[in-house]
Amino acid sequence: IVLSIVAAVVTDRIIEPRLGAYQAETGAAEEETQDQEAAAAEGRGLQYALYGFLGILVLVLLLTLPPGAPLRDPETGSIIGNTPFMDSLIFIITLFFLIAGIGYGIGAKTLQGSGDIIKGVNKTFAGLSGLIFMLLMISQFIAFFNFSRMPQVVAVWMADTLEQANIGALPLLIGFVGVIMILNIIIPNVIPKWAIFAPIFIPVFMRLGVAPQTVLAAYRLGDSPTNVITPLMVYLPFVLTIVQRYQKDAGIGTVVALMLPYTLIIGIAWLLLFIIWFVLGIPLGPGYPVSVP
Repeated sequence: IVLSIVAAVVTDRIIEPRLGAYQAETGAAEEETQDQEAAAAEGRGLQYALYGFLGILVLVLLLTLPPGAPLRDPETGSIIGNTPFMDSLIFIITLFFLIAGIGYGIGAKTLQGSGDIIKGVNKTFAGLSGLIFMLLMISQFIAFFNFSRMPQVVAVWMADTLEQANIGALPLLIGFVGVIMILNIIIPNVIPKWAIFAPIFIPVFMRLGVAPQTVLAAYRLGDSPTNVITPLMVYLPFVLTIVQRYQKDAGIGTVVALMLPYTLIIGIAWLLLFIIWFVLGIPLGPGYPVSVP
């Protein structure tokens, strides 16, 4: 709730005034008019898509819920775990989208035959060509950057610096959050950072009376705001592709500049909420206090 309110205020008071009113191109306006004229066909397509989705849902339920169903574990009868259902989950999800998409095409009459399906696939991948190329370049940079071991060196150095600071629990938690925010720019993945910091800081904070779940909450707090400004974010090429639909000359710097107010203000809001939560001693969940004896 707090994050939604903060993000809405930042969008309304900072981002929207900076961007101004969107001026659609002539072609875009004509396309919008055509979309309005096709509203009835699209509604029919959505109905057919819903019918297809429900049909696949019923089929999956019939193959999963009854005792002895094919997608259950033949020995234990369980659904979750090392079962045919979990092994087939990717295919099942693909089938949901495929049947719903074909149903929409038939209902909206955008698919008149198998040739239209092939054309639709080609059109989709043609629009993703720039994204695929950018993903290739970014993946190479990330691979070489990780190969250099620089992120691990920086992380260990920052961890040692905080550990030797010899300050109280709350200031150390605030410093811990700040380090995670900075480090998240070069190591945006959640698990590698936690694997480095957890063995070091959980014992340190335990000696100061801070529960491990509080350390994890502080870690996730620091890991959150800077995700949107790191050039190593895996979703950045996709975000950039969407932005370029509205601003043709947009680049990575454009996205980072737009996201920076969110990072700063959300980071401050998270930190203030965390400090209040910690000072008041509110449990993080049932049976999970912020402090330990």
